[in-house]
Amino acid sequence: MEYTPISPFMRSISHAHLRVVEQPEASVPGKPVNKWELLRELSKAQAAFGISERDLTVLQGLLSFFPDDKLGGNAEMVVFPSNKAICERLNGMPCSTMRRHLARLVEAGLLVRRDSPNGKRYVRKHGEERVAFGFDLSPLYCRAEEVARAAEAVREAEERVRRLREVVSLMRRDLAALAEFGEEVQPGLGLWDQLRDTAVLTARALRRKLPLEDLAARRANLEALLDQARDAIDGPETEEMNTSDARFERHHHNSNKESIDLEPALEKGGAAADVPEKDNDEPLADVEGPDTQRVPRIPLHLVIAACPSLKTFYQGDVRHWHQLFDAACHVRPAMGISASAWEEAQRFMGPEQASIVVVAMLERFADIRSPGGYLRALTSKAAAGEFSCGPMVMALIGRRSAA
Repeated sequence: MEYTPISPFMRSISHAHLRVVEQPEASVPGKPVNKWELLRELSKAQAAFGISERDLTVLQGLLSFFPDDKLGGNAEMVVFPSNKAICERLNGMPCSTMRRHLARLVEAGLLVRRDSPNGKRYVRKHGEERVAFGFDLSPLYCRAEEVARAAEAVREAEERVRRLREVVSLMRRDLAALAEFGEEVQPGLGLWDQLRDTAVLTARALRRKLPLEDLAARRANLEALLDQARDAIDGPETEEMNTSDARFERHHHNSNKESIDLEPALEKGGAAADVPEKDNDEPLADVEGPDTQRVPRIPLHLVIAACPSLKTFYQGDVRHWHQLFDAACHVRPAMGISASAWEEAQRFMGPEQASIVVVAMLERFADIRSPGGYLRALTSKAAAGEFSCGPMVMALIGRRSAA
């Protein structure tokens, strides 16, 4: 057609009609696009284009009048159904409602009205020339790449929300577990009630669809409470050990040095007792027998002091038992300890005691011919209830004191 009108029939003109309605040949992508895939992408990115589900329903009805599955190529993308035909295709949608949603699609720049002089929609042929009046789908086709990018951005945002929601849910679970554990080790502390209340409120909030900002704020709050809980649980042991340093030092000087060596018989293939000889004055509470509890009774700060080599191979902070476990997982492959030996040690010793053993082995790494076999030997003793990690740490401290 020699002229493309911009004004609609018997309706006022708007900014949407003043846009460029004829796409130049060079600006129209030459690759055909599946109309239904494009509609799905637009459905995902509908908020970016300011349209609703009902608008998309009308657009779906218009696309159904286009004979091919793919938009583009040399085919003219003008459909010319009547209002009655469109409403029938939309399962009886009222005509006034349909017209309102059509106007939204035109305003969003996804459709262009090409009205005939009398407002009717039809196609007319003049020899080989074909002129159609109706709804032009070419703007939707030309914005296919923009729609795809917007849909991908929405998916990435949804994935960020999903991952953050999982993290908040796991932190809530850990908070509730620490509250129960803290009540056992330090009953009566008001912090445990605060942790339980926060866990309950977080669980209720997670029933809703929370935005990213709300989830990020909840994560920061939960992280702070988890650190408080770990400090409260680990702190008393540390304080108790700080007041008892003199007792441990006296014990190291008075005890038989050979009895607290780092499992020397196991390194040479023999058998050795795990428990050091008792001092005549007072026993060592942490190593008085096989350690049947999963959480070590030896303070964490004493383990770190006995194993300074850990700082050379692990740069992270080690202030809690879970951080010591991360450090052991980090150095374990470099020591030549297989994953199966590490998992078996965790199963019979517990993660915390297994971590102490690994960092203690790192301190004496040059003296151990087969770290993996050595760890399996200690695991066998732990499975038989004949192992305690206390003597290993005391041996290392005794060696440092003697040096």
